[in-house]
Amino acid sequence: MTRHRPRGGLRRRTRLAWSLLLLGLLLCTPLRAADLLLIANEDSEGLRNFTQELANRRPQDHVRFMPLAQLPAPGKLPSAIRLILLDPQSLDWRLQDPLGPATLVLRVSRLQAELRLHGVPHPRLSLLWSDPPLPRQLRLIRSLLPQVRRVGVLYTRDSRFLLKELRTAAQSLDMEIVAEPWDSTQDSRPLQNVLRNSNVLLGLDDPRLYNPKTVKNLLLSSYAQQQALIGPNAGFVKAGSLASTYSDQQDWLHTLDNLLDQAPVHWPRALYPAAFKVMSNPQVARSLGIEKIDPEAVARQLSEGEKRP
Repeated sequence: MTRHRPRGGLRRRTRLAWSLLLLGLLLCTPLRAADLLLIANEDSEGLRNFTQELANRRPQDHVRFMPLAQLPAPGKLPSAIRLILLDPQSLDWRLQDPLGPATLVLRVSRLQAELRLHGVPHPRLSLLWSDPPLPRQLRLIRSLLPQVRRVGVLYTRDSRFLLKELRTAAQSLDMEIVAEPWDSTQDSRPLQNVLRNSNVLLGLDDPRLYNPKTVKNLLLSSYAQQQALIGPNAGFVKAGSLASTYSDQQDWLHTLDNLLDQAPVHWPRALYPAAFKVMSNPQVARSLGIEKIDPEAVARQLSEGEKRP
């Protein structure tokens, strides 16, 4: 006699299989629905546009902007909110309270963070650096000026902490860092010493050194020695340095979009955006006798080099 299995058991197994499949799909689906609050000290059209572009990328999320003055202490905000800080002043506000929601910090440089955190990571902060990574800047020098071996660097007591990383990166490229402290920009001797003993000047993103008051002396002195200045940022390239790597608004939006697909527990403590561009100054290149620079090709070359193990 043929035995028939109970239909109830088959239905239970079918429901279990569907439940496991649904659970698997949920676990593989990125976290999308979120309350995203962008914060800056002052309101501006540019910040509003940035907020709107992020909202366009993430239509499932609630994305809004608020000026810093309208906010309570960070610890009084709902823990489920994800904060996105857009200037150093909002970082100062966030650091007043050890509690509060998980926070992404944009538009902050390594130096600005060091002055506030003194190298001690904050468990609820993820810092997305605004200054170009030093190893990438050195590889830019190698790409544009392959004969260069001695890289001049000026620093202050605030930016001194970057030298160890810089020397390590230079050693891997068979370069030497010629560093000179320059705590008083009224005294040009450190600048002249560096220029005499190096082949190119690499600018650190240190506003005490590289600012509207020092730009003329820096550029005239370096080009009088027929030496290029690399960096410290895209703004300085427009003023007269040869070239720099940088990340623009679209690069940052792409980086943010990827991070916000993850739970905050997986956010890195610090990050440079993988996407970047190269800006060059053709007039400066011509004056130094450097062949025409193709910024897109150079950026592609640098990016491919970073992807290789």
